[in-house]
Amino acid sequence: MGHSITVNTDNFTSEVVEQSHQKPVLVDFFATWCGPCQVLKPLLEKLVQEYDFILAKVDIDQNPELASQFGVEGVPDVRVVQQGRVFSGFVGAASEGKIRELLAQLNLKSSLELGLKAAKEAIAQGNAPLAKQQYDQLFEQFPDRALVAIEAAKFLLQVNQPEAAQKMLNTIDSSDRDYAQQVQSVRLLIELTTAAQEGGTGELDQKFAQAAQNALSGDYEKALQGFLEIVECDRQYRNDGAKKALLSLFSLLGNQHPLTQKYQQELTLLLF
Repeated sequence: MGHSITVNTDNFTSEVVEQSHQKPVLVDFFATWCGPCQVLKPLLEKLVQEYDFILAKVDIDQNPELASQFGVEGVPDVRVVQQGRVFSGFVGAASEGKIRELLAQLNLKSSLELGLKAAKEAIAQGNAPLAKQQYDQLFEQFPDRALVAIEAAKFLLQVNQPEAAQKMLNTIDSSDRDYAQQVQSVRLLIELTTAAQEGGTGELDQKFAQAAQNALSGDYEKALQGFLEIVECDRQYRNDGAKKALLSLFSLLGNQHPLTQKYQQELTLLLF
């Protein structure tokens, strides 16, 4: 994990040039009056928690000599310093994806991504205790990251802990729209887990529970077919719950998924 530092004319050589021989330095030339700078700032602060680089922040109004020395004409202007040499980075409020691409070009790895990969490998190997340890460490290190909570919630569902999965999702800031779709999908899986566990004695209860179980195991076509049969049989069952399950699965799979397109058409023909 890297760190950030405020840099000025006096410490630029020691904190940027000299340190760049140890690890890459991203120099963020900014201004307090600059709107795009304020957009970029939290993004860079977020990424420096994941990647092993130094974020050096330079206020151009407080350090006009540095801005002039490096030919900064507009802000934000981010430069890369490696082995004492300064390279161009990007100008303007670049997207998170573009910045991650830049960091990848610097041969930097995200500790968050590596941790999630390790957890998933543990799950694939059937080592649930190790996976839990990995997710616990990630959540401690990145408590405000929606992606960590989402992946941890999925794991908790796999080990049959829907209540714990729900609590994990509740830690996510509702204003984080970037992950809203994924959160909705996991909430659906939690509902299906509960439905599959509840079962029931009636024929439709059993059919609904089986469709839910198919969805949880990844057999989406059987799940969709099962819910569709319930819609055809009884729209009142679970307050039109089968139709709601279908719509949620469409959302989970995405509009371009072949199964979504197939069963959306079948649902439309059935309803109209």
